[in-house]
Amino acid sequence: MNNMKRKFNILYSFAAGLILLSLSSCNKEASTTTGWEYNNSKNGGFEVVDFIEQQTGPGLVLIEGGTFVMGNTQDNVNYDWNNVPRRVTVSSFYMDETEVRNLDYLEYLYWTRRVYGTDYPEVYRKALPDSLVWRDRLAFNEPLVELYLRHPAYRNYPVVGINWKQANNYCAWRTDRVNEMILVEQGILDWDPDQLNENNFNTDAYLAGQYEGLVNKPLQDLNPSGTGERKVRMEDGILLPRYRLPTEAEWEFASLGLIGNTQFERIVERRNYPWNGNYTRTNDDKFYGNFVANFMRGRGDYMGVAGNLNDGADATAPVTSYWPNDYGLYNMAGNVSEWVMDVYRPLTHEDMTDFRPFRGNEYKTQQRDTEGYIAEKDSLGHIIWRDVTVEESTTRRNYRKSDNINYLDGDFASTIQKDWTEVPEGNKTTSSQMYDYSMTSMINDNARVYKGASWKDRAYYLSPGTRRFLDENQSTDFIGFRCAMVRVGSPVAGGN
Repeated sequence: MNNMKRKFNILYSFAAGLILLSLSSCNKEASTTTGWEYNNSKNGGFEVVDFIEQQTGPGLVLIEGGTFVMGNTQDNVNYDWNNVPRRVTVSSFYMDETEVRNLDYLEYLYWTRRVYGTDYPEVYRKALPDSLVWRDRLAFNEPLVELYLRHPAYRNYPVVGINWKQANNYCAWRTDRVNEMILVEQGILDWDPDQLNENNFNTDAYLAGQYEGLVNKPLQDLNPSGTGERKVRMEDGILLPRYRLPTEAEWEFASLGLIGNTQFERIVERRNYPWNGNYTRTNDDKFYGNFVANFMRGRGDYMGVAGNLNDGADATAPVTSYWPNDYGLYNMAGNVSEWVMDVYRPLTHEDMTDFRPFRGNEYKTQQRDTEGYIAEKDSLGHIIWRDVTVEESTTRRNYRKSDNINYLDGDFASTIQKDWTEVPEGNKTTSSQMYDYSMTSMINDNARVYKGASWKDRAYYLSPGTRRFLDENQSTDFIGFRCAMVRVGSPVAGGN
């Protein structure tokens, strides 16, 4: 009898627990400050979506951030003194596993020609790499001029002949194509192969309500005064942030890959290269003595001796060649140098902020009409952005104008003048006044940093701390690029 009673009590408790669980699951999440239920059209329909963490975009690898000593890690043989060691912190971000390939860029060119080629052929021409960078007056490189970009044998090789502006345009295009793919995969839009001219998917235009596309299944709108259907908003967590070039600090941090040498907040071994040790050869039993990167060993030696081609590449190599670093990134030393976002200044390491350092900010805002609505997109389907004005920034404490490239190094406050009573027009100077551009220096606001060694460089430039610059409108046969993306929310994969 007692056993029967005990079993009955257990069953009763279990059933009661199921009832309480079902009742609690029926309760909708409510605001902890107002008590109003979320996602309830009866009380106004304020929506809160379930969000775990950011989706990793195609081709990207999560780079867990942290603090590190940015700058020189070995003897400064050139005596540039432009990379004085400085401790900074880099937030977690995403970065391409490899350099952007010829195949990737050909996809971009194909899309550009298909969408803009008829009415705006200049867009396609503007995107074309400069294949003539391979020419050398005392070398026979015409085969590379004709074949390197388009022949399938080179499809997995890094694209070169790209200037800094072209690299940024590719990043913007990639953002739109990835977000369009996400909306199609979510069933919100259908594929639209007939996009033409301004009628093409653009993330900013879509969020501004200026692009419809082929709608398949819009999201439900809980706003009682709405139509019952709506587009995706940034608050939904569906669309990804922008693809972009990495900052110099991000690139250097990712290249070093010190996560492999970290134990309990202590870096047990500092690195000169993206790998441990001071050598450029591997001690792996199977590949003993082989180079771990594609670089120039010495004068006239780009690939080694026949029968034992050390780095296995005469010029560039496929983007997944050699060993990845501890973040899983390929060719962060050697193969091609890479563009980063920063404007070059020799004293940047002294002036920069120690949290997410970057020089090159130009603050912009979307163009709006007199009623405050976002202006119509341009003929290419892009939202129009303009510089933030001084009048709009008069009450701000953190910035006062749009262009902050010259801040503390080239602006009026930092320029050495013979007569300080002679204030330049608009109380603004240029870097040309500071650096005497084209006379004693090649530094101006168009000088962009590129990082890492290339197939043309000696081992010195394999160190991630080395830095060089080139005008943003110029390109070479040894500079490529890879994309990055900000990490939103928790810096750790899977949340805190």
